[in-house]
Amino acid sequence: MRIPFARYGYRELIIFSALFGALAALTVCLVWWPLAAIFVVPLCIVVWFFRDPPRSVPAEKDAVVAPADGRITDITEVDDAEFIGGPATRIGIFLSILSVHINRAPCAGRVSYIKYRKGKFIAAMRPGASSDNEANSVGMVLPDRNDEKILVKQITGAIARRIVCACREGDMLDRGQKFGMIKFGSRTELFVPRTLRFEPAVGVGQKVWAGASILGRFRLQPQDQPGG
Repeated sequence: MRIPFARYGYRELIIFSALFGALAALTVCLVWWPLAAIFVVPLCIVVWFFRDPPRSVPAEKDAVVAPADGRITDITEVDDAEFIGGPATRIGIFLSILSVHINRAPCAGRVSYIKYRKGKFIAAMRPGASSDNEANSVGMVLPDRNDEKILVKQITGAIARRIVCACREGDMLDRGQKFGMIKFGSRTELFVPRTLRFEPAVGVGQKVWAGASILGRFRLQPQDQPGG
């Protein structure tokens, strides 16, 4: 039977369940049972945070799916994206404390770049979060797109204090495959090079779901590329 919780959060689930469960039980037995809600409520929040609901990944071959749950905060053009080494479209996704925090691959590809950066813990909604906060970048090469590159950046927020990246360089990921999470509120960014003629299918303010929502589509087919 599938356990509906993120495997990256088993430790927290066990620790908090034992701690808050014991405190709630003691409150019921020794104080006044309604006060047990003081410990039951945060326990429910922790359990809800680490949920891992099933997702139906689109089969459309040119689709790029969301790498995280949350709300689109910005769609901008950058001149020199990390790993990509050139102009790219950046899509920022803000994850609230109530969002599912598991990260998924936006498309099929080979992990060929992982870089962790220490930094601050300012609010993930602020513009400076992308450049100043603690972050982990995962770069992928797309074999079916003449080895073009894309990048997913996991960024902490004011509450988030730990980034989990379960993939390694050389790993092959399928579209929608889980590769990590950011614990307790954060931001995730996707960078797609302009050479792929990426066409966004979402707008600022729109809510998306990791692995299920289509962020956009590649309009450049492999045979259209030089040498394709």
